Amino acid sequence: MRVLLAEDDTLLGEGIQTGMIQDGYTVDWVVNGCDADRVLQHETFDLLVLDLKLPCLSGLEVLKALRSRKNCMPVLILTACDTVEERVAGLDCGADDYLTKPFDFDEFSARLRALLRRTDGRATPAIVNGELSIDPASHHVFLDGEIVDVSQREYAILEILANNAGRVLPRSRIEESIYGWGSDVGSNTLEVHVHNLRKKLGSGWIRTIRGVGYMMEKR
Repeated sequence: MRVLLAEDDTLLGEGIQTGMIQDGYTVDWVVNGCDADRVLQHETFDLLVLDLKLPCLSGLEVLKALRSRKNCMPVLILTACDTVEERVAGLDCGADDYLTKPFDFDEFSARLRALLRRTDGRATPAIVNGELSIDPASHHVFLDGEIVDVSQREYAILEILANNAGRVLPRSRIEESIYGWGSDVGSNTLEVHVHNLRKKLGSGWIRTIRGVGYMMEKR
């Protein structure tokens, strides 16, 4: 999952980015609202973590602009102010959840998983497709009840394919979701990861759609 973090506090931003990367997210980070708005107009993210008190353009202005473009990505607002008025303003502008600084990172992670679960239309935490089950909290993958050992990149690819089972995903969409800015991506890196997943799961789970991308069969 690719996340945009918009936070101007360097120490907090570094901590959030590090923790989210350890949780398996791909995290790109901007420190002002103007950069956040520009990036959101041209790149694809699965989730936005947005500080309200950003320089150049406030978090509320970034959020209003995002929703005016009919972009429905989930947004978690971070703020140092815990007034009812500010919470109401953020939610009315289109935020999906709210967290007041300082916060516990475990709660932050749980809120992100809940937002993504609701966005995917899942009522339960696990992503289930036939005999395949994926736990976003632990990053464990089970096939027929047996755990499958996958790397972080393999997990990220498997998660996005399972969340879109039955739909063809362009190669570029998968790469955008698992690689952030500055990543050194080889021309055949994605193919290598998919090949490894097929060896671990069986060849029937992931189809190559020639000239387009990949699809996980819906079971």
